[in-house]
Amino acid sequence: MRALVSIIMPSYNTGAFIADSIRSVQAQTCPDWELIIVDDCSTDDTEEVVRPFLSDRRIRLFRNERNFGAAVSRNRALREAKGRWIAFLDSDDLWAPEKLEKQTAFMESGGYAFSYTRYAEIDAEGNSTGVRVSGPRRITRAGFFNYCWPGCLTVMYDREAVGLVQTADIKKNNDYAVWLKVCRKADCHLLDEELALYRRGRAGSVSTHGVVSLIGWHYKLFREAEGQSAAAAAFNTARNVFFGAYKKLRYVRRERTSGGAHEQ
Repeated sequence: MRALVSIIMPSYNTGAFIADSIRSVQAQTCPDWELIIVDDCSTDDTEEVVRPFLSDRRIRLFRNERNFGAAVSRNRALREAKGRWIAFLDSDDLWAPEKLEKQTAFMESGGYAFSYTRYAEIDAEGNSTGVRVSGPRRITRAGFFNYCWPGCLTVMYDREAVGLVQTADIKKNNDYAVWLKVCRKADCHLLDEELALYRRGRAGSVSTHGVVSLIGWHYKLFREAEGQSAAAAAFNTARNVFFGAYKKLRYVRRERTSGGAHEQ
């Protein structure tokens, strides 16, 4: 018997996309998973879209009584998780069918407790943007303070090695806050395969915000979630700006695309 994979999926107003995200989980070649969706009091039809999928007993839906933000929703899903392996998929992103099978095998064979994969980007309509993203083969704790290298949709960790992770209630960068806690217990290793699709440009997503806003969120992450002094938070924010530029040069590849929809 394979160990259970718990998939953490916070959602808010993604009724137009979440069905495809769920189907990409149901299409996994690894059948031993549970999908935990925490809807953050959506005002669109997200809940109505999700409900027919609940006939699959591996899928559980929780609904916050009011809008708390992604950090609270992710924390709740992590508390509900029953699996050894913890994976993350936002409610507008997609996985390749073999993602879970390949990643759990990679971690088991290597003895790794924390890993991530390469991913490609699509636009709000599901068309390929031609952008492909990788990262360092191994990320230490110091490396995570340099930058948030993994895409959230690619990360997996071993809860037996790491334990229950709960983060501060920060409105942005809350996935980064999780990695900063997990990396206290384990280095993160790259499975050098493209196994996920990140949807860029959806209204309200982080990818639509400007550089100044992103810098402010990084500062709040270090100051509030990590409890650092103002000087340390400023220093680590500066590190993030530098290594963010480095990542674009070293690990982001842009290819020409015809603009056609990506097929799963």
